[in-house]
Amino acid sequence: MRNGSEHFETVIIGGGQAGLATGYHLARRNRRFVILDANQRVGDNWRCHWDSLRLYSPARYDGLPGMPFPASPWSYPTKDDVAEYLAAYAARFDLPVRNGVRADALSRDGDRYVITYGDRSIEADNVVVATGTFGRTPYLPGFATELDPGIVQLHSGEYRNPSQLRPGGVLVVGASHSGSDIAHEVAASHEAILCGRDTGQVPFRLESRLARAIFPVLWFVWTRILTVKTPMGRKLRPEVRAHGGPLLRVKRADLAAAGVERVEARVSGVRHGRPLLDDGRVLDVTNVVWCTGFRQDFDWIRIPVIGDDGWPLEQRGVVASSPGLYFTGLSFQHSFSSMLVGGAGRDAEHIVEHIDAHMSKDRPVGAASASR
Repeated sequence: MRNGSEHFETVIIGGGQAGLATGYHLARRNRRFVILDANQRVGDNWRCHWDSLRLYSPARYDGLPGMPFPASPWSYPTKDDVAEYLAAYAARFDLPVRNGVRADALSRDGDRYVITYGDRSIEADNVVVATGTFGRTPYLPGFATELDPGIVQLHSGEYRNPSQLRPGGVLVVGASHSGSDIAHEVAASHEAILCGRDTGQVPFRLESRLARAIFPVLWFVWTRILTVKTPMGRKLRPEVRAHGGPLLRVKRADLAAAGVERVEARVSGVRHGRPLLDDGRVLDVTNVVWCTGFRQDFDWIRIPVIGDDGWPLEQRGVVASSPGLYFTGLSFQHSFSSMLVGGAGRDAEHIVEHIDAHMSKDRPVGAASASR
């Protein structure tokens, strides 16, 4: 320990499902670690989503290791249900989460890593970056600032419910499942236009009996077939990472029945302060909801481990070029299920097995547990 900073064998950055699952497996091996989370409470990464959001997978597939999701197996938990589950999970296993701690920088000093936050720092032999599937920063096109200031603009990460919107039309940009869900909701009180390419749709209702028959097969495919080890998985991975997914709960017919105007032309710019489509149409709306995703933001990692595509250079979360550095919770990290709540445990276990084997070469497992 240098300059009075703390030292832990492992520091996990991020206290969502991926970080907590990693903590669970480290605690089982009696490793000393801490979880740093920028949110004020465990689960806040889910509480901040729009009010009506429910998971797209049933509760039986939404549990983390050691604790099934406490709901009817074929129900679809709300985002607040997930938040409370994560908080209960951290409490049940006494995971050492430090809330309100946002890592400003991660660097390397000799054989140790240094995490700085504010005017403080922590040193670690290992660091697991678990900051989320699609990064920290909402993506907005550069021309968004040119829209008339009277137009309410919200990213999907800021949208909660229609009460945030002005009277008048709403343009929802981005037509994957999140954009479609939001457009369907706001259409009950506003004229709604949904803009973006057609991403397809799943051919069954999530709450149907057919879904109960199909989901076990889907889960097998998502965890065993669509992986980085198979040609099919390797082909699909960049597509999943770059584009939105198909419609899940809300279908094309639901959008039409709700009165949502579906436009496949792209928003390409601004004319007279209004959104301009690439077919030349100008939309006279008073609200824009950007369902345009998030961009990876790893600028705070001061170690050359990020590839030209903006994604970490890792194999199943292990960074070969920087021993002791790991990632988990990434989109399609090992399989399609990696970005789902129920897929976090397997990826976390693989990483912790790697940490345990690596550290056991140098020192035996100590008596110190995952204490704060």
